[in-house]
Parts: sequence; C-alpha cells; structure tokens
Amino acid sequence: MSPKSKEEYFEVLYKRYKEASRKEKTVIIDECCAVCGYHRKHAIRRLKEYKRFTKPKVKKRGKPSVYNKESIIRPLKQIWLAANLPCSKRLKAILSLWLPKYSEHFGQLAEDIIRALWAISPSTIDRILRPVRIQYQKRGKSTPKPGTLLRKQIPINTNQWDESRPGFLEADTVAH
Repeated sequence: MSPKSKEEYFEVLYKRYKEASRKEKTVIIDECCAVCGYHRKHAIRRLKEYKRFTKPKVKKRGKPSVYNKESIIRPLKQIWLAANLPCSKRLKAILSLWLPKYSEHFGQLAEDIIRALWAISPSTIDRILRPVRIQYQKRGKSTPKPGTLLRKQIPINTNQWDESRPGFLEADTVAH
C-alpha cells in the first residue's frame, strides 16, 4: 500500500474510530493492523493523533512587530541605498539628515511612519534589512588585489636587512 493510499485510508478510518464504542475500536484497530501492516500500538497512536493537515498554523506569541511593515521597510531601504549601503549604526545616525528631505526625492511619508523611523534601533534595522543586504553585497575588500602591475609600481626597500653589506655588524654592535 502506498503512503498516499494509507493516508486516505486513515482519514476514512479515523472518522469511524472517533465515533466508535470500545468494542468497535478493537475491531477497527485489528482491521488497520491487517491492512497496513502496523503494530497495534502504532495504529492506536496514529488513530488517536490523526491530523489531516500536518502543520497547523500557530499564532506567534508576544507583541506583533511594529517595524515589519512594507510602509516602513520601503523608505528605510530607499534611504539605505541612497546613502551607499551604510551599516545600521551609521544609518540610524544619518536618518535624522535624510528624513526631512525624503519627501522631495521619494514622496510624502505618513507621520506615524516618520515617528517609527526616528525610534527604530540599529539592531532592528539589521533585522529588517537582512534579506535586502544579501542582494546588495559589496564585492571584495578595499585592499589591492593580487597582481604584478601594482606590485611593480610600488618601490619597496628590501636591502635594509642585508647582512652581507659592509658595516652591518659594526652598526649593530655600536647601537647596543
């Protein structure tokens, strides 16, 4: 018996099992063991705990999120992109400079959204912008990349530790 047909069978059997008396339940469990090849205890557990939808929606505990709204995420993302992708602590600091001029460039914001953006913390900014940052990751570091062109253009004094040059040991002994 395929898993899908077992689920269909259990759905029908569960309805009978739920309304049955004790003697009828014994007969239903015997039938289930014969058809599906389960042990009695497993059949009893499945019939007692049968759920058609395996993952019921569970309401999230706690206060609902104040900042996880599109009306707050959109202006925060636009300011973050216009300010050249600063970290959350710097973005929090520059929000006071950008919010007064936001309406000129992007459109008017509601008063409650402006108050929420003034009150937002850097860690909340990090949480909100986490999915956006993945799309806009900076490439590489600010250090020079491996290559010979730049290396040849930078003069490096390499003979300062040359022990074979004359007077190296005398200068060392005089210093001490």
